[in-house]
Amino acid sequence: MPPLRLDARGMRCPWPAVRLARAIRDGAEAVLILADDPIAPGEIAALAAQRGWSVAPAGEPAAWIVSAPAAP
Repeated sequence: MPPLRLDARGMRCPWPAVRLARAIRDGAEAVLILADDPIAPGEIAALAAQRGWSVAPAGEPAAWIVSAPAAP
């Protein structure tokens, strides 16, 4: 299943991280998030570390793939 695409460009932090958390809470296993706020990479990484999610750069500028571990 491809990741859910979440376009948060133009949103200022903390909104990209809030939308990412909501998407994963609502059941997305992986999210491709696009966020151009300069603070977003740090906030996304901090949220992922806190929740145990993995973060990898995507093939687009200002884009990351965030994955949550599979539920037991």
